[in-house]
Amino acid sequence: MKKINLSTKESHKFGCLICGEELHYGEEETLHCMLCGKDTRSNVSCPKGHFVCDACHGKKALVSLMEEVYKNTFTDPIKVAQSMMDKEGVHMHGPEHHSLVALALLVAYKNAGGEVDFDEAAKEILRRGSKVPGGVCGNWGSCGASISVGIFFSVLSGATPLTTDSWALSNRAAALAHLKIAELGGPRCCKRNTFTALLEASKVIEEAYGVKLYPVLPVCTYFPMNRQCLLEGCPYYPKTQKLKQAPTLFKLKD
Repeated sequence: MKKINLSTKESHKFGCLICGEELHYGEEETLHCMLCGKDTRSNVSCPKGHFVCDACHGKKALVSLMEEVYKNTFTDPIKVAQSMMDKEGVHMHGPEHHSLVALALLVAYKNAGGEVDFDEAAKEILRRGSKVPGGVCGNWGSCGASISVGIFFSVLSGATPLTTDSWALSNRAAALAHLKIAELGGPRCCKRNTFTALLEASKVIEEAYGVKLYPVLPVCTYFPMNRQCLLEGCPYYPKTQKLKQAPTLFKLKD
């Protein structure tokens, strides 16, 4: 299949990056990426035959995230994350969120006075987060947002498989985020899971390091792009608030 060139302005923010159709999840098979031309194993595909690998899906997003970490001055990780979500190349759903959560925590922690080797930590978070595949929430039973929380605490504390307290801290923080995400139920929503992970991780940061981040409960503006939005079942859904802050991209169910 011939490779195509797809700019971030031409790519769709949700669904298939190429055509916008809802993606299908099935048995894992070898698929040909239409952007880089490489073959890779995946269980997600477009009904029209398009396929974009994780690396191409998040390539521009990861660049945008790293640019934002050096500009952002918020101490609220929710606001940091929202700034990142609005950057070029960041989609409604996608593996870029597996780095975004940890980076948002890192930025907020540093801005709130937390001690950290910021440059090295940001690079390591990106390196680890970019290895977490898309769809792990369903395929592995481990949401990438909660894994990203574990990555943040592991990098910050210097945890390894052989450490004691830092190992426990990293796994506990990830588990608390994971449990809260699970309580809200599926289907997946990378925005909902990101917000939930950040709120839970902020509590652990204060408890473990004494750094207060004061995250504010977010009001979601991304729900029109999520065909599987839980609507009133999501704690971040605007409900009776004005919806003009988000464009209606398709008819929402009643």
